[in-house]
Amino acid sequence: MYYAIISEDIPDSLALRKQARPAHLARLEDLKNQGRLLVAGPHPAIDSPEPGDSGFTGSLVIAEFESLEQAQAWADADPYVDAGVYKEVKVKPYKVALP
Repeated sequence: MYYAIISEDIPDSLALRKQARPAHLARLEDLKNQGRLLVAGPHPAIDSPEPGDSGFTGSLVIAEFESLEQAQAWADADPYVDAGVYKEVKVKPYKVALP
């Protein structure tokens, strides 16, 4: 089943994001290579795909896991969590309806 991992950043998280980004992306690449990643990306802090110094306000990952517990464990091990980027992370079951 798919699960949505919805994360909200602390204020002014950009410097912390930059430090932890390579490890964060490596985990997402692993999910992608396993065919389990539906979509992933950050939420820009401004209405622009390249927010520059404005940074980001959070992230969304939708990926396939065997259970809610496994999805939560994966989310808890995110390098952004360890780096203090996120102030809150929610994991919810997700059903693909369209397309």
